[in-house]
Amino acid sequence: MTSDADTMPLEDYLAQGGKLTTSENAPPRYRGELLRLMATFVDSELAGAAGFADIINQGPGIKERIAASRIVLEKLDHAERVLAVMGEFGADISRYANHHPWAERVARDSDLGAARHGADMRLAVLHYPLQGWLDAVVMNVLMGQAVVIQIEEFAGLSYQPLAEIFRAILPRERRHTELGEEGLRKLLEDAGNRPQIAAALAYWRPRVAASFGRGSSAHFETQRKFGLRHTGNAELAAAWERQVGKLLHAIGIA
Repeated sequence: MTSDADTMPLEDYLAQGGKLTTSENAPPRYRGELLRLMATFVDSELAGAAGFADIINQGPGIKERIAASRIVLEKLDHAERVLAVMGEFGADISRYANHHPWAERVARDSDLGAARHGADMRLAVLHYPLQGWLDAVVMNVLMGQAVVIQIEEFAGLSYQPLAEIFRAILPRERRHTELGEEGLRKLLEDAGNRPQIAAALAYWRPRVAASFGRGSSAHFETQRKFGLRHTGNAELAAAWERQVGKLLHAIGIA
């Protein structure tokens, strides 16, 4: 923590862009909110990787399977990086990877909204099952855009070591969205896939949108005071809708 933190209340220091550099400087409420944020990210990466791993061998060619494998590998790596920071805050990370059934999914026709489900902290959208390669590609395109927007937000948070990790993984997550878009464009080369793509978009789009949470959130207000968040859920969701609309228009399926 810099010396500026000694001349004003911590919340004011953080809200004005101040940074913490070690876990020892973090007060209890800050630690709690930061751990919640990290657990949601780690659990979502582990659950996302587990779901996508089951789809790898359904890829139509070697190139597609390599792309899917890369996404799974890097999501696990991102989870491991953030999990290491959780360990610095006292979280038991020794058996974390096996603590929850990451591949477990609800029934396809379930409607969880934005509510948490089960014992882990993954985003609700990652409780729904993928149904084949085409469905997985569409989900990855939509969710990939959402992940990039969220990580752009986290890249500016006030705990500097974690912000640096998010800045490092952001280009890789952007590449995941590019791989998804490449896969979707290839699927669109077969006009017979268009009805299935439209159905997958109709299924996943509202579920991914719900992952941004409610427009007003007590957790957001607390995180904003601590410099852990800066942009509200509704603004992030609107940015995602604009990005998705632009993308779908560009590839001719808006």
